[in-house]
Amino acid sequence: MKIQKRALYTLGALLPATLLQAAQVFTQDVVVQGSLGVGIDTNNGESFGFDTIRLKENNLRIHFDDTSGSASFPQNDWRLVANDTGNGGSNYLGIEDSTAGRIPFRVEAGAPAHALYVEADGDVGIKTDNPVVDLHVVEGNTPTLRLEQDGSDGFTAQTWDLAGNEANFFIRDVTNGSRLSFRIRPSAPESSIDIAADGDVGMGTGSPGAALHVRRANATADPLLTLENNGAVSLVMDNKSSASTWSSTVDNSGNMVMTQEGTNATYTFDGTGALAIDVPGGFGTQNIFNLDSSGNLTIRGALTDSSDMNLKEGFADVDAEEILEKVANIPMQYWRYKGEDVTHMGPMAQDFYAKFKLGQGETTISKPDADGVALAAIQALYKQSQSKDVEINELKSENELLEQRLQRLEKLMLESQK
Repeated sequence: MKIQKRALYTLGALLPATLLQAAQVFTQDVVVQGSLGVGIDTNNGESFGFDTIRLKENNLRIHFDDTSGSASFPQNDWRLVANDTGNGGSNYLGIEDSTAGRIPFRVEAGAPAHALYVEADGDVGIKTDNPVVDLHVVEGNTPTLRLEQDGSDGFTAQTWDLAGNEANFFIRDVTNGSRLSFRIRPSAPESSIDIAADGDVGMGTGSPGAALHVRRANATADPLLTLENNGAVSLVMDNKSSASTWSSTVDNSGNMVMTQEGTNATYTFDGTGALAIDVPGGFGTQNIFNLDSSGNLTIRGALTDSSDMNLKEGFADVDAEEILEKVANIPMQYWRYKGEDVTHMGPMAQDFYAKFKLGQGETTISKPDADGVALAAIQALYKQSQSKDVEINELKSENELLEQRLQRLEKLMLESQK
């Protein structure tokens, strides 16, 4: 049956009243070659414009009632809903899951153009009709994605925002005071944070060569790593295979302390630049090395210099007698370092360098040079002592011969007097 040019409501108006008491049932296909108006407020002579179907009344619904009776067939009912039915309700277009009694999809009246836009290639735009990636969000101020765990499954409620603007890209902990726990500033360099496939983390490098690899290529003198705390600051290095753990701590006194856990050996750098090494021993912790802020070094044990001939070159013989003469003529004085009350004795570095031309310059005397000069002078004294011993022995021998002669002479004189 074909109903041409008129809407179905027009047909109803022409039928006798007795026929209107029952619904019209068509047992064949119905073709409407024109627009279709449905609803009690559809007018006779309605101007449809480009509308093919128009629903017109104060409650607008289209119901999809699936009458499948077998459990193996889908049978959920759906409904297109336009606006709430009660006074003060919402204006929207929704898709209702009528079987479940809820509306999973809703568009409110007044939504902006292109609030949701799906391109032919599947790209989805939010507030844009030109999405250039899979999901493209456009907003005039801080486009944001909210992730809200509402507690409905028994887990603690928590809300996060993922957002970005001209100041930064950030993750915001909405639940805990909207703190911005993660930020990326605009123009941050490439690979500011880069995690490699093996888990190594690069900062400033896309090819980290360690568990944490920090790189800066601009040659600035700024520190590459800063650890900051309102109290003591510690860095722990733990070797699980050797069960050896070291910690490096800046304590509340401003000292830098390195400690080996288990042994309690400590290396302490204080604010004056002094260094102390303490190790546990049979009589408790003992200080075995102390370099104070004035440069004085005290050690508990022997100081050993490297003097292997295989490490040396430029050999030349030493004239010990010449060294002894220079030592004999070098000024020796008592003196103190400025700012100290401890008295020392020895030559001035300027005088030592002028005599021997040894060491790095005229303001220092190295221990190997001082030892070498002293040993050479001792050798010269030993040779002189040996020579004197020979002379003394010769004089002793001559004296013994003289005494023997005197004794013989005395004996002869006594015999001549008899």
